[in-house]
Amino acid sequence: MMQKNIFILLLSLSALQLVAQNKFNIKTFGATGDGIYDNANAIQKAIDAAGKNGGGIVIVPAGKFLTSPFQFRSGVQLQLQENAELIGSARRPDYGNGDAQPLISANGLKNISITGKGTISGNAKALLADVFEMLNAGTLQDPEWKTENPWHQKRPTEANRPQIIHFFNCSNIHISGIRLINATTWVQDYKECNHLTIDHITVESNAYWNNDGIDVVDCKNVNITNCFVNAADDGICLKSENANSICENILIKQCKVRSSASAIKFGTASHGGFRNIRVEDIDVYDTYRSAIALEAVDGGILDSIFVKNITAKNTGNAIFIKLGHRNKTDTISKVQHIVIKNITARIPSGKPDKGYDMEGPEIRYPHNVFPASISGLPGHPVKDITLENISIEYEGGGDSSVAKYGLDSLERITENASGYPEFSMFGELPAWGLYVRHAEGITIKNIRLGYQKEDFRTACIFNDVTGLNVNGLTIKTASSSPVILLNHIKDQVIKGLDMPKHIAGAVLQQ
Repeated sequence: MMQKNIFILLLSLSALQLVAQNKFNIKTFGATGDGIYDNANAIQKAIDAAGKNGGGIVIVPAGKFLTSPFQFRSGVQLQLQENAELIGSARRPDYGNGDAQPLISANGLKNISITGKGTISGNAKALLADVFEMLNAGTLQDPEWKTENPWHQKRPTEANRPQIIHFFNCSNIHISGIRLINATTWVQDYKECNHLTIDHITVESNAYWNNDGIDVVDCKNVNITNCFVNAADDGICLKSENANSICENILIKQCKVRSSASAIKFGTASHGGFRNIRVEDIDVYDTYRSAIALEAVDGGILDSIFVKNITAKNTGNAIFIKLGHRNKTDTISKVQHIVIKNITARIPSGKPDKGYDMEGPEIRYPHNVFPASISGLPGHPVKDITLENISIEYEGGGDSSVAKYGLDSLERITENASGYPEFSMFGELPAWGLYVRHAEGITIKNIRLGYQKEDFRTACIFNDVTGLNVNGLTIKTASSSPVILLNHIKDQVIKGLDMPKHIAGAVLQQ
C-alpha cells in the first residue's frame, strides 16, 4: 500500500512539474513592465518556447508592457493577470513598412486563446499622432488621408491603422475575461476561423473611426456571450468578404452594446453570406443607427436568422432589414427565413450618440424620425419575415416641411439598390412606425407602435407585398388618416387591428 501511495505521489509531482514547465512568464524572457521598453522580442520568445513545448500558458503579470507586433503559435494561451496591460507601440514604423501589421496575429493555427483579467490597449491617440506626423512630413504614404469624408475630417486609410487582434484561418479559439481598449480601427478581426468562443470580454474603443468592437468574417461555429461593447463603429458585426465562404452556426447572447453605428449588424460585406444565426438577450443603448441591422447587398445570402429578447433605449432605428445589389455581377442577394421577436425599443428624435468621442456623422438632409424598415428590390423580394411581440415607442414630432414624399408618390422613393445599406438610405420616408417594401411572406404578430409627440405621417406602409399576414397590430397614437397604407398587396390576412377610434378610414388600400 505504501509503495502504491509513493507511486501516486510521484505521478502527482510529475504532473505538477509538467504544469510548471508549461507556464512561461514573459519576465523570464526579459520583459519589463515599465510602459517604456518594447517587449515584443521577450513576448515572442515566450510564445515560441511554449509552441515548441507542444503548447503552454504565456503569462503577462501585473505591469504595463509596451509592445510592437507579435505572432501566436498553436497551442498557446496568452494569459493576462490582474493589473496586467499590453500597450501597443506608438511608433507607426513598428507595424511594418506596408500595410500596418496587427498588434497580435495568428494565421492557420489551432488551439489558441487570450484569457485573464488584464487589458490590451491599441494606444490609439499616441499612435495616430505619430501617423499624422509622418504623413505631414511625407515619410508615410496614404491615398485617403487628404480626402474629405462624411465626417469632414482627413482620415488615414485603415491600412495605416493597425488592428489589435487579427486571426485568420484558425480553429479552436478562446477569448475570455480580457479588456480591449483604444484601437485605431477594427478592434478584433476573426476571419475564416472555425470554433471561436468570445466570452465575458469588455471592449471600449471610441478613440477613432472604423472602430468595430467585434468583427467575425466568414467564420463558422461561433459563440459570442456575456460581452460589453462600446464602439465608435458597429458593435458586434458579422461580415462575409469571400463569395465562396459564409458566416454560419453563430450564437450572440447576453451582451450589452453601445455603438456610433449599429449595435448588432450582419453586413455590410455580404459576398458569401450568413446562415443559421441566433441573437438573444441583447441590451442596446445610445446607438446612432440600428439596434438590429440585417443586410445582404453583395450577392450573398441571409438565411435562417433568429433574433429575440432585445431591449434598445435611445437608438436611431430599431430594425433594419435590406436586400440590395451593389456587387458588379448579375448575382442578386437573397434574404429569407428571419424571425425577430420580443423587442422593446425607444427611438428619439435627436442624435442618440451625441457627445460621444468620434460620434456618427450627421445626416446631410433634414429628416424626421426613421421607422423600422424591411425592403427588397423590384422582382427580388425579401421572403418569410416574421415580427412578433415587438413594441417600439418613437419620440415623434414629425415636421411636414421636411417630408419628401406623399402617399400618392410612393414609387418616387429611391430604391438605392447599390447604396451603402443603412437606415437613412432612402431619405425621408412617409411612415413613422414601419415601412415594408418588395416582400413576400410577411407575418406581423402582436406589434405595438406609438409616439410621444404628434407625427403627421402614416404609421405603417406595406408596398408591393405578396402574402401579408397581420394578427395583432396596435397603433397607440395617430393624428391623420390613413393609419395603415396597403399598396399593391396580394394574398393578405389582416385581423386584430387596434387603432385610435377617432381616425376615420384608418386602413387605405390602393
